Amino acid sequence: MAHAAIAKRQRAATQPGAASTTEGELRAHVEQLERRLRKGDEQRRAMRHIMSDLSEFNKRLTNQRKAMLHILADYEDDRRRLARQTERLDNSRRALLHLLQDSQTDKLHLEASRKAMIHIMGDLRETTAVMQRRELELREKQEQLVQAGKLATLGELTTGVAHELNNPLNNTALFVGNAIDLIELGATDQGRTVGELRHALQQVRKATEIISHLRTFGRAAPASREPTSLRQVIERALFLLQEQFRLREVEVTLDLGPEELVVLGNPIQLEQVFINLLTNARDAVADAPRKAIRISGAVVAGAVEVAVADTGHGILPELEQRIFDPFFTTKEVGKGTGLGLSITYGIIKEHGGTISVVSPLGEGAAFLIHLPLAA
Repeated sequence: MAHAAIAKRQRAATQPGAASTTEGELRAHVEQLERRLRKGDEQRRAMRHIMSDLSEFNKRLTNQRKAMLHILADYEDDRRRLARQTERLDNSRRALLHLLQDSQTDKLHLEASRKAMIHIMGDLRETTAVMQRRELELREKQEQLVQAGKLATLGELTTGVAHELNNPLNNTALFVGNAIDLIELGATDQGRTVGELRHALQQVRKATEIISHLRTFGRAAPASREPTSLRQVIERALFLLQEQFRLREVEVTLDLGPEELVVLGNPIQLEQVFINLLTNARDAVADAPRKAIRISGAVVAGAVEVAVADTGHGILPELEQRIFDPFFTTKEVGKGTGLGLSITYGIIKEHGGTISVVSPLGEGAAFLIHLPLAA
């Protein structure tokens, strides 16, 4: 019946007096959509390039971890050296006081003590300068590790995001194809053709939104802070992970109550916190009888409290104290960097908040975050 209707419209369109402007307008719409399709193909190629870059970043992450451990070892050596120098300074000061009290006229001993003090003060200044350089290097490496951890997270998300991006691109091709068929068959129902083109435009915008979000998340976060809605931050994190949750049949519940959960923070860094926690929860429920994650939040005593709880098997009591340590992971080799929770802990601490874990064995785990409410 559809073919008969299209054939009928074709005969009507070829009759004398049929408007030629309608076909011109539709062809203009098609050309516009074809340009957008080409742009979609370019975005698809860009995604493949990003996925290749992420593989390279994972290799760099291993090197960053080795460098970080080396700097931490040097930092600890410098700290011990400073402690020894400080002890020598205290001993020399006590010796000098003793000399001054017992031998006011013994200039030789006084001069020796003075030289010893100058020597110790020089060592102390040198050690202090080394410590300051080490602290600066450590801070820079920490920032690099945060960015590397973010890119490693993006690497884990690529499968789900590629599928999420493929859907709107395929739908766009389908809708544009339908519109082209209608025009080539001479359909006079302009409304139907425009409808197909509008559907295609919606799919292009969806693909653009996904890529824009990925690019924003992948950038290094600026140091500035601003009033930030945790509700929006969590919804953006769920947007990136929704396809993975669907494929793994994980039930996700968001219960943030009616209050505005606004903190003074960095939106990109806070999104990284919740992506890390949600990714851990996703892995924790992988072989659980019921795969469920619940995110809840409220304002309590001038602070924002958010909990991310899962129905996994929980964390062993002897491991809870190490769960936020750098490079510590309970996952199999090759399935975790050991950076996610450490980076999460650092970001929350920098925002003036706290994070802890509650995990009754066999009842899942809940990560509790407290952040100051924005004034």
